[in-house]
Amino acid sequence: MADIKYYDVILKPVITEKSMAGMSDKKYTFLVHPEANKVQIKEAVEKMFEGAKVARVNTMNLDGKKRRRGMVVGKTAKTKKAIVQLTEDSKDIEIFAGL
Repeated sequence: MADIKYYDVILKPVITEKSMAGMSDKKYTFLVHPEANKVQIKEAVEKMFEGAKVARVNTMNLDGKKRRRGMVVGKTAKTKKAIVQLTEDSKDIEIFAGL
């Protein structure tokens, strides 16, 4: 496994209706590096977003979807998604503030 730095762990936030509904419970959804584990994700969120304290992390591996281009069949890339639950006394994450 490659040495993953904390700034390489979180790729981008997931902006969907379901993820926005979870923000009221201080649950934030991110696309993360496929080889990152829960401990690395927790450290990355706490270092990147000041004042955020992570209570727990749930992860899910998503397989690539089948795509066709004529007779050729291929797959899109695999992804990994993480749902981060913050503690009650932690600050909100700023990138979601204006949404």
